[in-house]
Amino acid sequence: MEVTKKLQLKHLISKVLKGLQFLAISKSSYTRRVNYISDIDDDDDDEESEASTRVQQGYFAVIAMQGEETKKFIVELDYLKDPDFMRLLEKAKEEYGYEQKGAITVPCRPQELQKIIENRHNAAM
Repeated sequence: MEVTKKLQLKHLISKVLKGLQFLAISKSSYTRRVNYISDIDDDDDDEESEASTRVQQGYFAVIAMQGEETKKFIVELDYLKDPDFMRLLEKAKEEYGYEQKGAITVPCRPQELQKIIENRHNAAM
């Protein structure tokens, strides 16, 4: 493994660990929520677009994309503990590598990610 990739992996792991620490501290202070954003703006340079795509602390953006189907989801960091979600991230790593910036793109149909989210939500109830 190249030194650059090792550093990127180390950086990613430290971000995940910080997120998990945040979850441990504030787990009882919030309810599980997922926001859906159907339309993805292709003009990332627009200031209004940047403001509308900011994600609040404790959440991250995931784009489910396969073929022409694309949908953006805003999910809690707690999803990083879900085995089904982690399998999607592994697929993303294999397909896109660690070079993604901004939202994490996963190679699946939006309905597949939606199902993972709904299953997790139903299990929490």
